[in-house]
Amino acid sequence: MTVLPPSFYARPALVVARELLGTLLVVRDATGLRRVGRIVETEAYIGEHDLACHAAKGLTPRTEVMFGPPGRAYMYLIYGMHHCFNVVTDAPGVGAAVLVRAVEPVEGLEAGARTDGPGKLCKALGLTLTHNRMDLASPGLHLLPGVDVAEARVERGPRIGVDYAGAWAQEPFRLWVRDSQHVSKRPATRARNRP
Repeated sequence: MTVLPPSFYARPALVVARELLGTLLVVRDATGLRRVGRIVETEAYIGEHDLACHAAKGLTPRTEVMFGPPGRAYMYLIYGMHHCFNVVTDAPGVGAAVLVRAVEPVEGLEAGARTDGPGKLCKALGLTLTHNRMDLASPGLHLLPGVDVAEARVERGPRIGVDYAGAWAQEPFRLWVRDSQHVSKRPATRARNRP
């Protein structure tokens, strides 16, 4: 199976966030152990004008990777302890990425491993800051085509944990597979934006 090409990522973050649903995230460690999860939840961060996006603070040593090229991993820590995995998107200079919030275990994960949240999936797959800036077509970290997710199965709602961003916090930039048992958090019915 061929890895997703750079052109897959070189599109607006909202488009990539939708297209990532159903794809396979593959992590291979130094021992050759392969861990695979099917992406079932994403959040788009669309550029410097998006006040919930890390790039809103401009080009810094931390956010530099977000400004391109697309198809790289952007890893960071939240609360000083939980890793988050993002896919850099759009054109160089835009400062956009998609946070992968949840995956469905497919291969190589420990029995009972939790993958219903960005920190949990990173722990289960072995993703750390050492993966930051890694090309998403590398042997140790890549994405593969998976299953197509019909639009009728996709839900959209506000992103999680970005209340500081004002009106940007309410944008329906979180996408998830409606019937997945691995989604991190289901919003109240009133917050849902069904297609």
